[in-house]
Amino acid sequence: MKVKPFDYKKRNMSVWNEVAPRYHKRWATAKKGPFQSTKKLVELIDVKKGDHILDVASGTGVVTKLLKQKVGKSGFVVGADTATTAIKVAKKWNKKSSNLLFVNADAENFSFKEKFDIITCQYALFFFPNSQKALKNMKNSLKESGKLGISVHGHPDRVPYFDCIFEAVTQFIPNYVPPGTPDFDRFGTKKALRDEIKKAGFRKITVNDYNFPYSPGTFDQYWSNYLRYVAKPIKEKLDSLERSKRKELKEMVKHNTKPYTKKNGIIQFPWEVLILTAKH
Repeated sequence: MKVKPFDYKKRNMSVWNEVAPRYHKRWATAKKGPFQSTKKLVELIDVKKGDHILDVASGTGVVTKLLKQKVGKSGFVVGADTATTAIKVAKKWNKKSSNLLFVNADAENFSFKEKFDIITCQYALFFFPNSQKALKNMKNSLKESGKLGISVHGHPDRVPYFDCIFEAVTQFIPNYVPPGTPDFDRFGTKKALRDEIKKAGFRKITVNDYNFPYSPGTFDQYWSNYLRYVAKPIKEKLDSLERSKRKELKEMVKHNTKPYTKKNGIIQFPWEVLILTAKH
């Protein structure tokens, strides 16, 4: 049975409220692997002093922080996210500032009185059930001269960090990802991402692809960190497996990581990131 968008959003918000502090510490602030893209995204949208910028699905405020530094005191940045815990982390990490505001808002339904010079959205477009509604909402919030900057993970074959586990786990737990959940890689090719943005009415679209390699350490470190940081609903499904099945699952994941494992036992994953820029 397909999950209704509202139910999916509610579940997703609950998950992000739980994992936000761990996500912030392990990923967002590390500037390793895929989060090397934060600097690249901000470079590509060419932020100017005095710009007014909206960071959609701002999470724990990583992109927002860099944007605030770029716009200077004469500029203004708004970070919008549905997860209240993520906003709390973002506020603490960014510190209070007269030119920075974090708001609790849904990408598909937010509304601001003013129009922005730039709108950014890093690693979130694929989460939106109605991505067209979210994109058109962003377009309506941009000035006529405004710019859009979006980052997404690339094709699963070029982001094996996730797929090495996902491909194995789904053989043991068919409902590992609840039905109705948007595909994580639905915009994982240049064409798919460009077509989606074009459909929403944006123009002068450019998509660049980058590889930001990431090492999770040895296999045991990779596997134990996954189990440690995974969201509670998923961890409960993994914990429900019989011991023999868990052992079998672990071996299958280990087999999947072999092509990326060096002789010294350290895993080095490629990590493709697509960064798109477009005009209103």
